[in-house]
Amino acid sequence: MLKFLQQPPHKPVETGPEADQKYKHLRLQVFIGAFIGYAGFYLVRKNLSMAIPAMAPLGFDKTELGFVLGLNAAAYALSKFLMGSVSDRSNARVFLPLGLVLTAISMCFMIVPIQLIGAEHKTLAIAVMGILNALVGWFNGMGWPPCGRVMTHWFSVSERGTMMSIWNCAHNVGGALVGPMATYGAAWFGSWFYGTHEELYFLIGTFAFPAAVALFIALLAYILLRDTPQSCGLPSVEKWRNDYPKNYSEKQETSISAKEIFFQHVLNNKFLWYIALANAFVYMVRYGCLDWAPTILTEKGIDLKSAGWAYFAYEFAAIPGTLLCGWLSDKLFHGRRALPTMIFMALVAVFIALYWAYIDNLTVVIIALIGIGFFIYGPVMLIGVQALDLAPKNASGTAAGLTGFFGYFFGTFILANWLIGLIAQNMGWGATFTLLLAACLLAILFMGLTYKEEQYLVKKEKKD
Repeated sequence: MLKFLQQPPHKPVETGPEADQKYKHLRLQVFIGAFIGYAGFYLVRKNLSMAIPAMAPLGFDKTELGFVLGLNAAAYALSKFLMGSVSDRSNARVFLPLGLVLTAISMCFMIVPIQLIGAEHKTLAIAVMGILNALVGWFNGMGWPPCGRVMTHWFSVSERGTMMSIWNCAHNVGGALVGPMATYGAAWFGSWFYGTHEELYFLIGTFAFPAAVALFIALLAYILLRDTPQSCGLPSVEKWRNDYPKNYSEKQETSISAKEIFFQHVLNNKFLWYIALANAFVYMVRYGCLDWAPTILTEKGIDLKSAGWAYFAYEFAAIPGTLLCGWLSDKLFHGRRALPTMIFMALVAVFIALYWAYIDNLTVVIIALIGIGFFIYGPVMLIGVQALDLAPKNASGTAAGLTGFFGYFFGTFILANWLIGLIAQNMGWGATFTLLLAACLLAILFMGLTYKEEQYLVKKEKKD
């Protein structure tokens, strides 16, 4: 482990009213740091999706760009799993900003293969674009694990669903801003760099402008974040709130080896595998709808600016939906995650069917996208929370990394990006909607396999 990434040592525990006030203050500060920091990752995450319609006139087609999109997801999937293990043994305050800085730099360089190499040397351009987008995905994988580590150490299990639903809205805030930033960034700064070559303005708005903002956010995240309560001279959150989960032990407050994390706490947990499989199909729906929405809409004759706002509506609708889902899982379902996930995925299927049936009607399509965005991000969030619930605190990043790997490698890279790009190119959009509806049903099936494991929470609630 590099020295600057090492976890800070535990300090002597402070007591009394001042320590209690310090705990409350730092919890809020750390939460804001995690929220802002994770939102920053989404400013420099899936930007290529917004650029695809503007790249078609430059000589790039959907199949090639779908593959480049997929490399981002594949790299992110592997990174989230492997870097999750590194994160479990690193200082979250350093780990998260470092990942954001490296992501922003890689994203900014995406301009090179598009502009300087170009479609005249398409093989080289696609290769460089793929490498850079893979680096964007890999460094983005350094965002979720330290946030998961922070949330498990600063917030206890009975409040985690609600708090993580609020925190999870960070990626909707960041993702929702990509569309407007691409539009207005190009309008504000495009002429500075490209003069009268308006066909290149999108490069600034889509890649350079968000990267610059992300660098500033990385600095803010470093200022606000702290690793664990113990590193600040405070007790564990379970002790502070007297809120101990089923699998808690003092050993969870210490760092353990990667081998122990993988083989004793993650790989032998069948319920983690069930939710990992469910996550693959949830992510297929999430990114199958999100990544291709601008392309579908522009092919239907809708201008890029309107497509960008549809993209914004999809992401922004997720905020109230995620908050509702997290609150329901804590209050109505007593900490259970499977049942609300299954209900929300069923409602997602309804709006996908509406999207398909009225694909030529812009008003109905936007309503459908809002509905999908409202309901899909609750399951995305709850599967991450369930992974944290099923693993000890010192293996939380790895557990979430396993589910994330399935979501991004299989669900996003293989299914949402590569397969849908291929099917859309050769069979049309109707076939892709059939796949998305099937994915909803499979997600519900695999989540159902974890239903009984969570029933102890209802019994615990009744005893309390």
